[in-house]
Amino acid sequence: MLALAALAWLQSPTPALTEHRIANIFKPLASPAESEYQIALFSFVITGAIFVAVAGLIIYTMVRFRRRRDDDTRQEPPQVYGSNQIEAAWTVIPILIVFVLIGVTARVVASVENASPPASTVKLTLIGHQWWWEVQYPDFGVVTANEIHVPVSRDGAHTATYLQLESVDVIHSFWVPQLSGKTDLIPNRDNFLWIDPREPGVYLGNCAEYCGTQHANMLLRVIAEERSDFERWAAEQRRPAEQDGQIGEARATFESLSCVNCHTVKGTAAAGKFGPDLTHLMSRQTLGAGVLANTGANLRAWVNDPQQSKPGCFMPSMKLTDRELDQVVAYLQTLK
Repeated sequence: MLALAALAWLQSPTPALTEHRIANIFKPLASPAESEYQIALFSFVITGAIFVAVAGLIIYTMVRFRRRRDDDTRQEPPQVYGSNQIEAAWTVIPILIVFVLIGVTARVVASVENASPPASTVKLTLIGHQWWWEVQYPDFGVVTANEIHVPVSRDGAHTATYLQLESVDVIHSFWVPQLSGKTDLIPNRDNFLWIDPREPGVYLGNCAEYCGTQHANMLLRVIAEERSDFERWAAEQRRPAEQDGQIGEARATFESLSCVNCHTVKGTAAAGKFGPDLTHLMSRQTLGAGVLANTGANLRAWVNDPQQSKPGCFMPSMKLTDRELDQVVAYLQTLK
């Protein structure tokens, strides 16, 4: 609750696509988040009214029946040993309130979970790893990491994105506050949710279930863009890595290292599945699941020693020579 309260005062203007959007739970910008926001307000109103009523009665009692100077402390006030009316009231009224809250909440949950996907639905599979996110678009043949690109939903052209949530190791949890409530990714079980961002922008999220050493640095971005921009991005992501003849030696150095056992680069010998797909690494905004901005200097530091930026992550320091490091970074920077 303290974390939610801390977010309440944050306000986020509509940013450009590359700007950050503050994760403000009180400014929902998708249908599931809006429904949850409304039920939260309803609950706050009910519980707030209860608080005011109870606090008011306590204050009234303290003032009305406080000890006075002329009170005879040797004489007890009249004692009331039972009241069927009062007991019935404080039993029946809370029960009715609980049933109202349960009924309204169940209706909202059902309306979100049972919503029928529109014809223009985009489907993707989000897989949680320690400590990064794998994003698969089966209908587009695209695999990326840590950034979810989705088309924005416009009036008259409602576009939703349905996510199938999986985990390969421990329990993770998807949470992008302005788009939806948290939903867990559980090993050997598939969960589902959907989002329909109403405004273009970068929506920040994170893993909301403790999952190990680098749980706090398992960050996530949902990038909502116009349908045409999304389709252009998907087409570019389908392409294999470009073969630049001028960096043949750099590519050869990359392929000679154990990087290829963990990472995939389409069109090359790299076909590892343990780490993120690097085919279009430089098209992403961050490195290490949001730990570093994706710049040349940060990429070099990350490849040289990932443990400096993300202690405990499963990417080891390769102990490369300066020449090897220069060549690997030069090759990775061509993966756009």
